[in-house]
Amino acid sequence: MNKSGFCLFDGQALTPLLPLLLILETGVGIVGNGVALWIFCFYLKPWKTSTVLLLNLALADFMLLLALPFRTSYYLRQKDWIFGDAFCRINLFMLALNRTGSIFFLTVVALDRYFKVVHPHSQINLLSVRQMICAACGMWTLATGMASLILTESHLFPNQTQDALTQCDSFAISMYSASVSYWYYVLFLVEFFVPLLVTLFCATAVITRLHKRELDKQTRIKRALVCLCVVVVVFVVCFLPSKVTRIAIWVTRASHEGDCERLRNLDNAFYFTVSITYLNSVLDPLVYFYSSPTFRRASRRMVSYIRRKRRASIGEKPRESGFEEISNSHSVEML
Repeated sequence: MNKSGFCLFDGQALTPLLPLLLILETGVGIVGNGVALWIFCFYLKPWKTSTVLLLNLALADFMLLLALPFRTSYYLRQKDWIFGDAFCRINLFMLALNRTGSIFFLTVVALDRYFKVVHPHSQINLLSVRQMICAACGMWTLATGMASLILTESHLFPNQTQDALTQCDSFAISMYSASVSYWYYVLFLVEFFVPLLVTLFCATAVITRLHKRELDKQTRIKRALVCLCVVVVVFVVCFLPSKVTRIAIWVTRASHEGDCERLRNLDNAFYFTVSITYLNSVLDPLVYFYSSPTFRRASRRMVSYIRRKRRASIGEKPRESGFEEISNSHSVEML
């Protein structure tokens, strides 16, 4: 334990794996979300309320993708931060804002599916694009307020084993209570478990509706259920492990106060699961794909276009239809 009362560990156990994982997440995330933004901006017109939600989810992912290269450098240097205190706070803030924003917009996507299937005549389904944009701005404001706690104090610590190294971590294990850190950790859990319960409720309600509806309407409800299942998978795979590991750290710290060595393995496990959290930027394009029929058509035509170009480059005769047809396809109501 260092003089400030924090349990700090070097990154030797994380170095072989985390940089590769972060590089993979960054590369795949840039491709997937880049294509998604291109489709949203140029081929999904006119916009619908669902488009606004998915676009903001993609923007949250790009915020993460801007921050990940610096985190990759940090782990490649065995948890040595070289970019200063101010940028440490900004980097951690961007990671936190992505996490909170992604959870918010995934939850609203689930609620959107729920109201369209279970309460098709609700006034919520009549929201205009402008109203949804205002709601999205409200969610960003709330997410920013929650994540901004990380900007109020320094997160730089001297490395426990090598004084020349400086760590930049928002979840360093403190053996003492700090009001700001305490509330940040509480929000870290609440921002996940409440939306998870909401999403599970939405999925359960849609499943119940599926069993009650006539056969000719089941296809549309099944499509909504698949979308909800993808959202639940993103929650469970990406966000749940880090929350469970953090709770385990709290319990262990309370029962073995002052014993940092007992927390070493949990600390390494926590930072690995936090890196798994960043997989949401890789999996979110699946949410776009299963949420919007128009997005599915556009992405499939794009793949066909790329294949035709590839055939043409090797001398095969391309088919007559082109990718430009996407712009002529009419957007359908997402369900």
